Amino acid sequence: MNVKSRARIGFITATAAISLAAMAIPAAANPPAGEYRQLAGVGSDTTQDVVNGLGDVVTNASGKIIASYDATGTSPIKTRAVGCDTLARPDGSGAGIAALNNAVDNSTGCLDFARSSSGPSDTSTTDLTFIPFAKDGVTYATRSFSALPTNLTKTQLTDIYKCTLTSLNGVTIQPLLPQTGSGTRKFWLNTLGLTDATIGSCVNGTIQENNGLALTNNSQIMPYSIAQYIAQGKSLPNVPNRRGSSVLRNVNGVAPTTGGVLNTSFPIVRDVYNVVPTAKLTDALISSTFVGTTSKVCAQTTVIQNYGFGSLGTSCGATTVKGEK
Repeated sequence: MNVKSRARIGFITATAAISLAAMAIPAAANPPAGEYRQLAGVGSDTTQDVVNGLGDVVTNASGKIIASYDATGTSPIKTRAVGCDTLARPDGSGAGIAALNNAVDNSTGCLDFARSSSGPSDTSTTDLTFIPFAKDGVTYATRSFSALPTNLTKTQLTDIYKCTLTSLNGVTIQPLLPQTGSGTRKFWLNTLGLTDATIGSCVNGTIQENNGLALTNNSQIMPYSIAQYIAQGKSLPNVPNRRGSSVLRNVNGVAPTTGGVLNTSFPIVRDVYNVVPTAKLTDALISSTFVGTTSKVCAQTTVIQNYGFGSLGTSCGATTVKGEK
């Protein structure tokens, strides 16, 4: 049985085991049916939950502003009361930005922003502005009872994903990666000095990101958003616990969390973004919601930190990062 098959079987089994607990958590993966808010966004799995949380509290005189649609779920999604009922649900940062570009290029009015857990790859254009709102980190996870090391260096991780380091502590390593288009996949590979073209043939790059249930044997490792891992363990209303038996591990001898929160001194950290068309930065609603330290999103530091992310301080809401995926 191949790795992909084992992951699928493990996911089904683990999902069944936690189904009763999950039923006790109210789902708020998207705005309630028939509720169409002022700004609609799609994209990153990593930031979907915190942006859902922000959507519940960020308001103006017209009501709730942010409608955030999860990376996975039924498809298509409907983001406006009239029209926009054939939009395929984008899974991941890259897919979300592609959908935003399509909405802009075709003047559909269906989307206003995209969630992204990584910055732009192409900075030769200024078409999009990546507005940071929180700090995250990424580390590797294994199953809690795996004999694989609980600490690895970045050099070791690079060699693992190049498939030149294939065994540690007598265990044959099976590296996993999120699906193509994932911002976490892109960030992780960039951090390790790799690309989709240079990862090794031993890597299974088809799992859903931030889903510890994909770890179905003691040989596997995967990158995991530290903020997502924290939030999934807190029984938050719209955050299913997908951690399974996964445990976050140290990199270069540094722990990913301290006191139950993100360790901002961890060696692999990143900003996360809400992406808007640069031409829309002067739009009063987009500006007041996303731009600057006094924006409605940046003012919600308690919500952001409750979902496991770190505060950006004066960097929150900056508009200096421009480009394309």
